[in-house]
Amino acid sequence: MRRRLYFLLPHLDSARQTHNELLLARVEERHMHFLADEDVDLQDLPQATLLQRSDLVHGVQLGLIYGGVTGVFAGLISIPVLGMTLKSGGIVVLAIAIAGALMGAWSASMVAVGIPNFRLKRFESALQRGHILVMLDVPKERVDEVTAMIKSHHPEADMHGVEPSLPAFP
Repeated sequence: MRRRLYFLLPHLDSARQTHNELLLARVEERHMHFLADEDVDLQDLPQATLLQRSDLVHGVQLGLIYGGVTGVFAGLISIPVLGMTLKSGGIVVLAIAIAGALMGAWSASMVAVGIPNFRLKRFESALQRGHILVMLDVPKERVDEVTAMIKSHHPEADMHGVEPSLPAFP
């Protein structure tokens, strides 16, 4: 299980140096994500992906829930309208609930892809001032080691916490 660490760095040179030090500390580049304001060119640093920058995952989750619940209610309402019994209408309710969940997830994803990630809201003002956010996904056993290394080499780095856990998939 991995934990996500958040650090704010004041400038691009500090970010490049941190990137190189993390590589030497055997943190894989695919577990480093750098984010800056759109007018800052991160050049060769590994940039945060769309999933990390936008609220896509959160939006899909909410769309599945709200769409599924709406589908269940729509299915229950359709049973008497179609003249079915509750027993025979169960498949109809299930089908409409699944369709509602999928439709909710799709429509919510279309909106959420344009919204900044709610977890990154607290960094918005610092990013606008030119700071660079570093998100590191490290095994929980290495959290203290990596944090100490960054703090010792970069006293200007501002630690902003640890996310409890990340799923095993991407």
